[in-house]
Amino acid sequence: MKKLLLLFVMCITAFAAAFAQGAAGAPFAVPQLKSWKAAKGSFNTDTREIVVTAKKDELKAAADYMKKSMHLMRPAQDPKTAATIELKLQSMGKNGNEAYRIDIKPRSITISGATPQAVLWGVQTVLQMREQNSLLPCGTIQDRPDYKLRGFMIDVARKFIPLDYLYNLVRTMSYYKMNCLQVHLNDNGFKKYFHENWDETYAAFRLESERFPELTARDGHYTKAQFREFIKESARMGVEIIPEIDVPAHSLAFTHFRKSLGCEEFGVDHLDLTNPEVVPFVDSVFVEYLEGPEPVFCSPRVHIGTDEYSNKKPEVVELFRGFTDHLIKLVESYGKQAVVWGSLTYAKGTTPVKSKNVLMDVWNNGFADPKAMKDEGYQLVSIPDGYVYIVPAAGYYYDYLNDKFLYERWTPANIGGVVFKEKDPQIEGGMFAVWNDVCGNGISVGDIHHRTFPALQVIAQKCWHAVNDTVGYNKWNENRKALGEGPEINELGNTQLSLPSLSAGRQLTNRRGLQQIGYDYQIDFDITWAHERRGAVLTRSGRAKFYLSDPIRGMIGFSRDGYLFTFNYSGRPGKSEHITIKGTNSYTQLLVNGKVVETLGYDERLAADKKPYKVVRTLVFPLEEAGVFKSLITNFSAKKL
Repeated sequence: MKKLLLLFVMCITAFAAAFAQGAAGAPFAVPQLKSWKAAKGSFNTDTREIVVTAKKDELKAAADYMKKSMHLMRPAQDPKTAATIELKLQSMGKNGNEAYRIDIKPRSITISGATPQAVLWGVQTVLQMREQNSLLPCGTIQDRPDYKLRGFMIDVARKFIPLDYLYNLVRTMSYYKMNCLQVHLNDNGFKKYFHENWDETYAAFRLESERFPELTARDGHYTKAQFREFIKESARMGVEIIPEIDVPAHSLAFTHFRKSLGCEEFGVDHLDLTNPEVVPFVDSVFVEYLEGPEPVFCSPRVHIGTDEYSNKKPEVVELFRGFTDHLIKLVESYGKQAVVWGSLTYAKGTTPVKSKNVLMDVWNNGFADPKAMKDEGYQLVSIPDGYVYIVPAAGYYYDYLNDKFLYERWTPANIGGVVFKEKDPQIEGGMFAVWNDVCGNGISVGDIHHRTFPALQVIAQKCWHAVNDTVGYNKWNENRKALGEGPEINELGNTQLSLPSLSAGRQLTNRRGLQQIGYDYQIDFDITWAHERRGAVLTRSGRAKFYLSDPIRGMIGFSRDGYLFTFNYSGRPGKSEHITIKGTNSYTQLLVNGKVVETLGYDERLAADKKPYKVVRTLVFPLEEAGVFKSLITNFSAKKL
């Protein structure tokens, strides 16, 4: 009997060891794969003879994306002998709409999924594997997410974010199976940064409005057609856009437009809920984007805001709760699911607010107690401010998320320290956020992306594969560096360049992806100065210009995101010098003949409350084409440090 027991224990131990070895030997992906069964052989993705097929029309977008990503747009010369990648729809039983399976054999790959989105997730897994090695090991992958919603919230109101970046962001999110982007479309700065004057305080509404044309921000907005197409294209990439119009607080854009709507008692960034004009006005704003056969908000869900309104007076709290309930039902009347910020603990009262089929972003437990909101019947999105809020260079919340903490200690079931049972059906998923609270602080799109990308990877990991980690943070963190932002996306600026000479108007790099070099980098060139007109550009991209002579003072400098920063240096005609530019996520530095001339770091300034804030003077260096200049430029190089 003892021998049989010993043999049984040995068998169990051997099985456990084999399972652990199999898990450890699985292909690396972010998020990690749920199941991997190895087989003999490999599939060579570098062969020219690969045919991608899809039996269903619904899979054409995924097939075209895979072909383009693998540069397989030309048909194989002999399809009969070519290796094949087949995409197909197939029931995954009870595993959910995003479950997929990949079967890799030496001459074929089959990607099966419950839905077109699930098949796309399988495509992204194959592309991630290929990015690390052109030889894909044979075997079977079965994968599915732990949480339905895996997302990111971006504040485009207080810092305009161009659509070309949002498109790239969606493609990167799709690469990591993130399926939800919440776009915060209106907000305002803090009046302490604007001489304590509400009239001067920055505010913006980022959508074109035909009903209220003067409401639309003049320094950057999206047309109705642009935003509608953005929602549709994002859906094709498996990413749902949740548009957010935030009321009745954070509403200075509306009260700038119509002063009578503002509340003097709580601050004119609050709509005055005692004013009978407010509800009809807000309704008309929402309806403009919800109505018609082709609504601008053609997404399944719409966010109505409802956060951080004053609770100083009980009667106003009741008005706030009634207003929230009204907007939920307005959105639902157009066939949308309503999404709200959690505020109903802070705004505790007796007026009922609909909870059934309402999604709540639970961001601060003092504003919305997670257990109480769950008991009331809300579906919860875990977005705790103390864990997942980024406010670039602000000095509070996070500048960069604590990825190690999140990887090791957070899942969507942990809402600000209140921990629920894992995969609780009322927890829809998790998100992180980038808030641009400090308007005018110099932050660039490149700076935002530099903070967003690592956060996106870790949140993708923890929402898809929340528990049962088989790698450990240190190994995971090292392995994830082998993965980029997705096919043909170069927001991080992973470009290097070396040219013997640089002539005006020259195309520097290919057109595939945004061409730039990101942090940390060094630019070097030799220059024999000619007389340069003001505004003479050395290099440019779609996002930035680097000047040999800036448009205002004729100094070396750069512009991006509506800012112009200059060094206290200008060239003298006929003089030969060696110029070096160094760039990091905290400064841009000019060296002439090896000596530091000036370092443009964080410029500290004082707000009206005498507290300091920082203006960021960084540059993701542009490398798409040379500008117009007269000086002789030789030995031009751009390299990562």
